[in-house]
Amino acid sequence: MPSFDIVAEVDKHELTNAVDQMNREISNRFDFKGSDAKVTLKEFEMSLEAESDFQLTQMRDIMVNKFAKRGIDTRCLDRGKVEERGLRAYQTIIVKHGIDKEAAKKITKMIKDSKIKVQAAIQGEQIRVTGKKRDDLQQVIAFLKEADLDLPLQFNNFRD
Repeated sequence: MPSFDIVAEVDKHELTNAVDQMNREISNRFDFKGSDAKVTLKEFEMSLEAESDFQLTQMRDIMVNKFAKRGIDTRCLDRGKVEERGLRAYQTIIVKHGIDKEAAKKITKMIKDSKIKVQAAIQGEQIRVTGKKRDDLQQVIAFLKEADLDLPLQFNNFRD
């Protein structure tokens, strides 16, 4: 029986490369000279540090550009509040990895409400969709690509 998985993953290697490119551009830009602004990455959590809120805004613009060039969807970012401590400004940005329970329930409900003859089952941080026909599965993929979801979804493990 044909099936595929719906996942929301970020390539860790591409994320690391994008952060490295951000740090390189920040160190070379004139408006950041002598400010000791930097971006650090631990697992799926980025920490931005700069002298002011304005510089954090500039760093977020650089981040969006670098992520777009690397093929990372910015909808996977969960931006925290800007904290100003002393003479520095800090912001934590969490990169969402996987589909949480609420979003998985919403997606499976959307699939079931679409009246396409497939079954959707939540399996941890992914959703497995099975159906009798390959065309039905392709119809579900097209349906989900058109849907306005807050997650960047990928469709992998397509089996006939």
